[in-house]
Amino acid sequence: MIDLYTWPTPNGFKVSILLEELGLSYNVIPIDINKGDQFEPDFLKISPNNKIPAIVDPEGPGEHPYALFESGAILIYLAEKTSKLLPTEPSERYQTIQWLMFQMGGVGPMLGQAHHFRSYAPEPIAYAIDRYTKEAGRLYGVLDRHLAEQEYLAGAYSIADIATYPWLRSYERQGQNLADFPHVQRWFNAIGERPAVQKGLAVLADRVRQGPIDEQARAVLFGDKQYQGSGS
Repeated sequence: MIDLYTWPTPNGFKVSILLEELGLSYNVIPIDINKGDQFEPDFLKISPNNKIPAIVDPEGPGEHPYALFESGAILIYLAEKTSKLLPTEPSERYQTIQWLMFQMGGVGPMLGQAHHFRSYAPEPIAYAIDRYTKEAGRLYGVLDRHLAEQEYLAGAYSIADIATYPWLRSYERQGQNLADFPHVQRWFNAIGERPAVQKGLAVLADRVRQGPIDEQARAVLFGDKQYQGSGS
């Protein structure tokens, strides 16, 4: 049984959704990022960048336990382990990886910044809000134009869709309206109806933050502790 170290965030949901889609058994180990669990020594041995999600597969390469961090790497690993949701034919495979990298390098970081400056920054910074809201809209536009031509990001449903979908669930907090992106909206609704997606999103759903972030969580998430021992 795979150990999943996670918290109910977009990156965490990527892996729980994929595990459900693949039908793999897994054990959820909550890492409360609001309280600082991500800085505990035992977790840092698995995820040295102090980020969730991470996994430990007891039947990894060579049938030995195998720890892995970084959500994109985990998605590729699990897809290859099961030979599902990542094509083996080269052109289809790299279409999938291409859109996975688009999520990892663009959608996640930029939408995350839009969300941060619109909701979590201790004081409003007009330049940052404007910059990241516009960049979020640009990325939604890229997705919308692409999805006008095919059902899913890489043609068939894949880890690229699983990686991207959780990040778009907070579109309103990113300053976006799905009605402005009809092809994204069609894709978004179709994925949200999948039973495995619904089960994956239910993982630790009772731990989702309700209301504004408190000062303790703010200090842990955005304060100096995350830089301790970084060498900076």
